Amino acid sequence: MTSNILKHSILTASVLLSSQAFAEEVTLDPIVVGADFRDKNLSEVAGSVSLISEANIYDKAAQSFVEVVAAEPNVNFSAGASKAKFIQIRGIGERSQFVTPINPSVGIIVDGIDFSQSALGVTMYDLKQIEVLRGPQGTTFGANGLAGVINIESNDPSAEAGGHIEATVGNYNTKAFGLTLNAPIVEDKLLSRFTLYKNSSDGYMNNVYLGREDTANIDELSAKAKFKWFASDNHTIDLTLQHINIDNGYDAFTFDNSRDSHSDEPGKDAQKTNAFALKSTYQVNEAMHLISAVSYSQSDLEYSYDEDWSYVGEFDDALYPYSSFDQYLRDRKQFDADVRLVSDEAGRIFSGMTEWTIGAYYKDYSEDMTRNYTYLATPFSTVYDTKSTALYGQLDTHFTDKLTLVTGLRLEQWDSEYTDSDLVAIDTDEFLTGGKVGLNYQAADNRLFYVTLAKGYKPGGVNADTRLNIAEKQYETETLWNLDLGLNSSHFDNKVKSRLNLFYGKRKDQQVKDSFVIDRADGSTEFVDYLSNAAEGSYYGLESQIDYTPLENLHLFTSIGLLQASFDEYPSNPTVTDRAPANSPEYQYNIGLDYLFFDAWTFKTNLEGKASQYFSNRHDEEADAYALWHASLEYTNGTFTAALWVRNIADEEYEVRGFGSFGNNPGNGYVTEKYVQLGTPRTAGLTLSYDF
Repeated sequence: MTSNILKHSILTASVLLSSQAFAEEVTLDPIVVGADFRDKNLSEVAGSVSLISEANIYDKAAQSFVEVVAAEPNVNFSAGASKAKFIQIRGIGERSQFVTPINPSVGIIVDGIDFSQSALGVTMYDLKQIEVLRGPQGTTFGANGLAGVINIESNDPSAEAGGHIEATVGNYNTKAFGLTLNAPIVEDKLLSRFTLYKNSSDGYMNNVYLGREDTANIDELSAKAKFKWFASDNHTIDLTLQHINIDNGYDAFTFDNSRDSHSDEPGKDAQKTNAFALKSTYQVNEAMHLISAVSYSQSDLEYSYDEDWSYVGEFDDALYPYSSFDQYLRDRKQFDADVRLVSDEAGRIFSGMTEWTIGAYYKDYSEDMTRNYTYLATPFSTVYDTKSTALYGQLDTHFTDKLTLVTGLRLEQWDSEYTDSDLVAIDTDEFLTGGKVGLNYQAADNRLFYVTLAKGYKPGGVNADTRLNIAEKQYETETLWNLDLGLNSSHFDNKVKSRLNLFYGKRKDQQVKDSFVIDRADGSTEFVDYLSNAAEGSYYGLESQIDYTPLENLHLFTSIGLLQASFDEYPSNPTVTDRAPANSPEYQYNIGLDYLFFDAWTFKTNLEGKASQYFSNRHDEEADAYALWHASLEYTNGTFTAALWVRNIADEEYEVRGFGSFGNNPGNGYVTEKYVQLGTPRTAGLTLSYDF
């Protein structure tokens, strides 16, 4: 009852604040979004988009990237690792990965480099902005953008020499250090920017058996170099080089769902990545410009854990205890190339009415995996290679100064090859199509109405687990039709800015994470997880973002996500028909304020929360609803900044991953019960920085 009242109240407030009656003839915000074919001001983007600016990222460098973006409407996450690294948008997205190679539902792009498979490597230091695009991005991103895309941009080199130095200390032995150097090499010709960031913490688990508090530690190092070369008046080349070394511990689950671990073999969650991106922007003539981009990344990853969550000798042999360790080693390589021609004002076609974009894309991705597992006689290995070739285009036809028709199409050839050490070989060959059609109506400078129908797709794949039969080895392509209806507006001389979006989606051959349990001879149980297709699913909801600046020194904000998702048909698991898929909370919110006082001090506080949600589609165990309260106090004199911050002030216990209908405790006879990984407890720290 309470949640329904909250949802209806939020909906009413959003509609009232977004209504035409309050509109004024003013210009909307100048924030630029770069994830589409053309850079646009945020207020001009027709779609459900959130933007996290540099000012809102500053005090989050030591935080998990995924937890930061999950404060946006209808963006969610699951952990099951050292840090959360699996993202869901509107209930769509992966929740874990074990033996099976996966094709991502949510695209993650960092400075032109694809991190969709490796979100653990995304750090928050020296970022310019984060753009969250909800809904299928079939025209622009193809197979990576079924649920949406998150585009991360770090700061570019500038013509001014200088730098930034930053240090953080906090509880749980948190220490972080960041250094940025901006160094023009050739004046007005060749610019460079270098960043180095180191972040460490003991983590939040206490291993009482080993007598250690760092078995779930955080140990992250990232280095980046960016170069901008003005090769000529009409040609710019950007180069990004990146190195990431993450060596986190993984020790998260206990029999009593506490933070006191008994594991004798704590695991790892590690990633080493070297990557580059090269982008050329060439003004061919006054009618068009050519954008060419290539990127390459190579990552070595380890994900391992103590499967029994105990130590040898903890239980009497009569209780049938077991001891096992599971390790997944992956080597990922990816090459991307994208070439597109984009029209300029003089290049419009159809009597000057239509802007156009046409492009071609190629991706070559490979993943070699080795599993070392106690219950395997020999290591199990897989090789998964995919190649994608696509042609795409978009037309923006301006019928009048106010009315624009947007049409986009992407044609993609997807080929994959899978082999494993059990001599299983499966090849797939698919032709995929996506796109969109939309109408934008600019009623006034401060009011944009839009409606967009988009189709997204996610290729099928292969389940690698040796315990599956041949029919369970493959799953099919999923498609998503999504309708967005929205209004971007501002009111009261730009003091109130709002984005309101209503959406409806229909999923066909919905890919779902499923699992079953096998009883071992010693009385213990083990999971077999795999991907399968439900027949159909659907969702609908609302995303609302409102910024209100009643005074020059006071900023109030709200962001709300409402979601109703369900399995419409699920023949292989009929008990969950009409039920919400896992990780699809009915509501999310983030409400807060920033207050500037004495011209140098800023107080920030916000409350973010989520409704309850199912952990899995296999059972009925749920994560409880929660609300987290955060605050910070910041002082700056222009060059020196000090920020004192506290997250999860009330030390709320909340659950970020869970298993149910599962027995792992010999002490109670392997009774099936709920096991959870707890989210981040109260953390506090001080961040000092100096610009020079």
